[in-house]
Amino acid sequence: MKKTLILVSILFCSILSFAQGGIDEVISAMKNGNASAVAKYFDNYIDITLPDKSSNYSKSQGELIIKDFFSSNGVKNFDVKHKGNNDNGDYCIGTLLTKNGNYRATVYMRVKGNKQVIQDIRIQQL
Repeated sequence: MKKTLILVSILFCSILSFAQGGIDEVISAMKNGNASAVAKYFDNYIDITLPDKSSNYSKSQGELIIKDFFSSNGVKNFDVKHKGNNDNGDYCIGTLLTKNGNYRATVYMRVKGNKQVIQDIRIQQL
């Protein structure tokens, strides 16, 4: 019984640290305006909401949409206001600072199989 409890505890800690690594890597990529590093976590299809468009895109289309937005606006930084998790995955809310103004950005991730994937990105002008 004690061995089982220890094993379950180790497994839970491993999953928790893996989950936090995903959202932390996405935050780092957002800070640097690195669309490829963000897209690395995209699910096969992703909901993207931008000030001028909103749709469900394939992983490759989504990467192009985010890359275009980042390059058009010149990302300077991403200031995290709140980061958390729920039963299905992690999320973060912050301010995306760009040369063209500031945006509220929200990223929702969920666990799919054995990894975390981004299912939704929302970027709204402040």
